[in-house]
Amino acid sequence: MKITKVTAVYYSAVGSTKAVTEKIAGLIAEKLGVPTDSYDYTLPDSRTKTQNYGPSDLVVFGTSVYAGRVPNKMLPAVQTLFKGDGTLAVPVVTFGNRNFDNGLIELRNELENNGFHTVAGAGIACRHVFSEKLAPGRPDEADWAAIEKFAVSAAEKVMNLTEIPAPVSVRGDDPVGPYYTPLGTDGKPAVFLKAKPLTKAGLCDSCGICVKACPMGSIDAADPSLVSGICIKCQACVKKCPTGAKYFDDPAFLSHVAMLEQNYTRRAEPEFFL
Repeated sequence: MKITKVTAVYYSAVGSTKAVTEKIAGLIAEKLGVPTDSYDYTLPDSRTKTQNYGPSDLVVFGTSVYAGRVPNKMLPAVQTLFKGDGTLAVPVVTFGNRNFDNGLIELRNELENNGFHTVAGAGIACRHVFSEKLAPGRPDEADWAAIEKFAVSAAEKVMNLTEIPAPVSVRGDDPVGPYYTPLGTDGKPAVFLKAKPLTKAGLCDSCGICVKACPMGSIDAADPSLVSGICIKCQACVKKCPTGAKYFDDPAFLSHVAMLEQNYTRRAEPEFFL
């Protein structure tokens, strides 16, 4: 099949998914000898109109996984804003060292439903946004080497295609089950849906970085200490605040973080599907 452009499409609140998706897209484009482009749908303004792709496009579509699936507040965008027309696609999910559960198969299914033909897929462990103890430094050198090998193999598969491929076989339940239930250190469900970031007194200088970084547009521009809308716990405001003013102190949230640190510090390896 003749490909004329490779596009990296991604939701990436703190940058890890962006780096992984653009790397894979760039390597595939290099192997195919075609240009590459990117589309970041992380922020609200980027989720207002449909993006269309044709039969000569290849899309590397990336998202981080929340609770083992495509983030529920981003799922409508995935389902409605990206349309393929016989377009080849590579679904890619990143996860914070626990498990990507059904995130990859869900993304694959949504792409297939939207006119894409998936030819390869990947689940890549990245440093967890909740804790510096979970997958620190990931992706690391070994990960990037494996990612490069995968991208080259995916490109070679595309080059050798003579007909529309069957959906790539990936790990996960089909039909996709419910979201993973976060647990606390007591083993019981940790309910922190209403938790929102707080602001340390005296550290916030109202620079507005957190306002612009919030994927939900929920932080008040006039007073960044106010989070008037939905918080999806993506940690963009926490990670990107230059003064370290943003933090979470919700007991259930902190208990879940502690549970993850107790049980998921082992190295989770990336998984690739061709």
